[in-house]
Amino acid sequence: MAEVMIETGGVELCTETFGAPTDPPVLLVMGLGASMLWWDEGFCRTLAGAGRFVIRYDHRDTGRSTCHAPGHPGYGGTALVADAIGVLDGHGVGSAHVVGVSAGGGIAQVLALDAPHRVRSLVLVSTSPAVPVDQPLPPPAPAFGRFIGEVEVDWTDRRSVIDYLVGFTRLLAGDQRPFDEDTCRDLVRRDVDRAVDFASLQNHDHLDHDDGPHPPLASIAAPTLVVHGTADPLFPLAHGEALVEAIPNAGARWLDGAGHELDPADLAVVASAIIQHTASVG
Repeated sequence: MAEVMIETGGVELCTETFGAPTDPPVLLVMGLGASMLWWDEGFCRTLAGAGRFVIRYDHRDTGRSTCHAPGHPGYGGTALVADAIGVLDGHGVGSAHVVGVSAGGGIAQVLALDAPHRVRSLVLVSTSPAVPVDQPLPPPAPAFGRFIGEVEVDWTDRRSVIDYLVGFTRLLAGDQRPFDEDTCRDLVRRDVDRAVDFASLQNHDHLDHDDGPHPPLASIAAPTLVVHGTADPLFPLAHGEALVEAIPNAGARWLDGAGHELDPADLAVVASAIIQHTASVG
């Protein structure tokens, strides 16, 4: 296991792998503003121990990947999809099982729609349809809007950024389970201290809208598993249900009481689901 820098599309992306390159590859795509550290190392090792070649990476503007001037990213969601392809290319992987969390799930969907030959299967965690669906979807919980509108952060101050990110993670965790602030604060501190420029984390909140039209979700041919918490305050469960309805033959794994993203308490269950899902595809 070692970090490898991949050059793609004029940027450098920091990647890390687990397991043997000869095993079926699994690409892990984290949500916006989050480096690869948010993919728990033990979780990655569990997948690798089950015979998967696991790749996690820092999005641009996170971790040790290329950072742009804070507040001025100059790129949009299409670039993040291209980055995922660039990571696969950099590791000599033609196609992979793609696991995406939150906005990473949106990136995974677009990848499956626009470059289906690169995607063996999909696992979509705590995410929402990346292209319009027929039914209206519920908005985030009111607490989310209040946090975004009222909580201030000084992006030049390390302590302020850490406090803000811990508070945001606490909000995303929902209100039905205990929140382990000490563990979260340790992760956030490591993430901020590892970053080339932690102020650039905010760039993912200011992405250019450069996405073009995409085929409907019904055209996704990759076997898909949707994993979603029943207490997700950002994308309520109806978002996961809409994905199951829109993507042909998609399976579902609901996490009772879980909020947004991956609760440490669910890592073993989600890893097992991914191992089973990818084994069924090959």
